Amino acid sequence: MAAMLFKDSSYPVSFLVQAIDLGQIALPDIQRPFVWQATKVRSLFDSMYKGFPVGFLLFWETDADPGARQIGTGKAVPRYLIVDGQQRLTSLYAVMKGMEVLREDYSAARIRIAFRPADETFAVTDAAIEKDPEFIPDISVLWTAESFLQTVREFHDRLTAKRSLDQAESDRLAETLGRLRGLDGYLFKVMELSSNVDEERVAEIFVRINSEGVTLNQADFILTLMSVFWEKGRRELEDFCRAAKTPTLDTASPFNWYIQPQPPQLLRVTVALAFQRAVLKNVYTLLRGRDPESGSHSPQGRQERFAKLEEAQAHVLNLTHWHEFLLCLERAGFRSSKMISSDNAILFTYAMWLFGKVHYGVPIPRLREVIARWFFMAHTTGRYSSSFESQAERDFALLDGIAPGDTDGYCETLDNLINDTLTNDFWTITLPNGLATSAAKSPALMAYIAALNIHDAPALLSRIRVRARLDPAVIAKRGIERHHLFPRKHLRGTLQVTDTNKINQIANMALVEWYTNIAISDREPSAYWPEEVAEANLPSGELARHAYLHALPENWHAMDYQSFLTARRHLMAQVTRDAFTLLRDQSYHPKYPAPGALEAVPKPNGVFGVKIADLIDLGLLEVGATLIDHQRGTDATAVVTSDGKIDVDGETFDTPSGAACAVLDVKSCNGWEFWYAATENGLKLLSDLREEFAQRAAQPGLPE
Repeated sequence: MAAMLFKDSSYPVSFLVQAIDLGQIALPDIQRPFVWQATKVRSLFDSMYKGFPVGFLLFWETDADPGARQIGTGKAVPRYLIVDGQQRLTSLYAVMKGMEVLREDYSAARIRIAFRPADETFAVTDAAIEKDPEFIPDISVLWTAESFLQTVREFHDRLTAKRSLDQAESDRLAETLGRLRGLDGYLFKVMELSSNVDEERVAEIFVRINSEGVTLNQADFILTLMSVFWEKGRRELEDFCRAAKTPTLDTASPFNWYIQPQPPQLLRVTVALAFQRAVLKNVYTLLRGRDPESGSHSPQGRQERFAKLEEAQAHVLNLTHWHEFLLCLERAGFRSSKMISSDNAILFTYAMWLFGKVHYGVPIPRLREVIARWFFMAHTTGRYSSSFESQAERDFALLDGIAPGDTDGYCETLDNLINDTLTNDFWTITLPNGLATSAAKSPALMAYIAALNIHDAPALLSRIRVRARLDPAVIAKRGIERHHLFPRKHLRGTLQVTDTNKINQIANMALVEWYTNIAISDREPSAYWPEEVAEANLPSGELARHAYLHALPENWHAMDYQSFLTARRHLMAQVTRDAFTLLRDQSYHPKYPAPGALEAVPKPNGVFGVKIADLIDLGLLEVGATLIDHQRGTDATAVVTSDGKIDVDGETFDTPSGAACAVLDVKSCNGWEFWYAATENGLKLLSDLREEFAQRAAQPGLPE
């Protein structure tokens, strides 16, 4: 007979709630914060009330010694962890204790379940139920109120104010409420796993019995150990991650434009700094205090390793460290999360930064220089994209032979690895090949855009700086966008290139001002390029610099498409290589405007004088374009006529507003905000096209 890995027990809900209060059962967020909808909590109470089975709980014994205390709190270490059933037990505890739960966005909220004794119905409380005397709007009062009888009387008085009750009904309602309150005696089946069962077995058991399809990973188990032995540390980690999501005006915070870290992500940085490890399975074993050879557990070993974890986390969550590190990404030309294709590149580079600062005492200016180049290398090459744990541990191992405080040894080691990775073959073969894609967030493309930021490049044929307009605080269009140098219609029509991936190749895209995009339209390069150069009226030296930064081959507009792509990829790689060389220059200091410091593009003057015919003349709207109601659900459609009017079912209107009013059967409305035009770039509001026209007509560009 197979050895049993668990023992079978049954406990009433009241015992489980009390055990949580006493700290005997840990209620950690092993499956993330509370994710159940209120409707599932309602169904849980309804099933229990009807006597239905609601599944079992799976507990795991901790291996803590009796009387052991958590780090930094003095609270007793719990005897059991909840492996499966956290959502159910959290629901019961929160409702019966009237406690708030932590939602996925880290906001706190009450779970309010209502009950109607007349027909024994459970419901999620809403405004209507609050006002309905037939309901107890929050059943938590049945367990939290000082007097259950007083609660029953208050419900009775509220109900009799609406309708009369005879004695029989009054008794029945009181009995029903007593039955509901008695759910604290509901017996839960509990399976208790021994502390000798390792985490892999626990994870396998969890997956086999869990109906939600949730899987547990090594980070979950380490966070659980933190909940048991160092709850304060886990809460600090979660608080940091929560604060990183929202900017603050009056206090320092971890908010940034690159990453909104999750606890498991920053946990990786902490264990890297504490143990120079990236494989979390090994870290879990260390934190349990297990001897790798004998397999025995040592409380002293566990305590020592948690002390190292505590020391490391203090550095990881240090706001000065955090923001100094993020300046390295800015130096490397990366402006925001829109340019980041690998969070791991950020996390493990942060670990490298911390090694340099904490262990080797590298001065901040020098550290910023070497880490900027390290991040550029790691992100561009996808260093931490696959088998990232093994790669990170190999990188950490490079530091093993460097004595603490050896600043030069640390910097030289990183420099050597960067140089060994970014060889001449990388710049002349690997990177150009990496640019042979249409992927919008290709690491190679992001490296090139970062290079333009490092060079402080202007947009093509413009004096607007790329770095100033890639503002992470502004989502709306700010005057620069990627545009096809060989227009799509020209490729599809004249050149018969129909493959979208070939049309949208990175090497066919350039950063331009959007009104240039409009003017280019679908004309071939040999037709529009000389006109655009003449209109830009740039001095010859400045024009040559534009051609260099935007990697335009000589006479590119006369080249065939495939030759152009090949030549431009190599030039883009060279621009990127030159920018990377600048990162070593101590005189290089990027000057980015503060995020959000520039005002959003204002509505242009004279916008209300624009007519549909004007949009047609500038190529923003085509004759015969279909207009639809995309928001209000009227299913109305219209067609743009050749004389700049709008046809709705055979009736012609001079203005968008006239057409919209006819559809809505109202006297006044704004048709520019009603109609969406079907354009090559998808649906666009007429008001947006009108603003584009006014900006194009104004033409001075945005201030730098």
